[in-house]
Amino acid sequence: MTREESRQILLSMTKSASLLRHMRTIELVMEAYAEKLGEDRDEWAITGLLHDADYEAFPDQHPNIIVAKLRELGDNRIAHAISAHYTKWNVPYETTIDKALLACDELTGFIVACCQVRPDGITSLETKSVIKKLKDKNFAAKVERDEVYKGVELFGVSLDDHIGFIIEVLKKNRAELGI
Repeated sequence: MTREESRQILLSMTKSASLLRHMRTIELVMEAYAEKLGEDRDEWAITGLLHDADYEAFPDQHPNIIVAKLRELGDNRIAHAISAHYTKWNVPYETTIDKALLACDELTGFIVACCQVRPDGITSLETKSVIKKLKDKNFAAKVERDEVYKGVELFGVSLDDHIGFIIEVLKKNRAELGI
């Protein structure tokens, strides 16, 4: 599947600007990690872009609709990673892409939330500020901290390094993302 084809699938199911931005942020972070780790950039980017594609249209069936669509298209690695991007679904983490998506999803969303309460957005955001906000259970209360910590553990990165990496990726794209 090409990136353009993946965008068409996404736009057929998702209209919400905030959800589209969330998926774009995960696309960018996953692509950057693929580059860093010598993995397939397109595959990783598409995984990030489509991970919540069915959430808005089919919230009670998420992620089963997008996973079935991807399997139908023969994109089994992407389908598996998406089916595993929440630990409570009890899908095994078999590959690096599976672990990366779990590690990037909640935390990237959390970092974007941190940007939204700062006068200069992401411009001066530092890792220590994100760590401090993670400890404040009232801030972005819907973000499941357990998912953040489990994702980092499974991906095999330090929380500080992972946050710093995500911040840098988002900073490079702050104009497009509006953060």
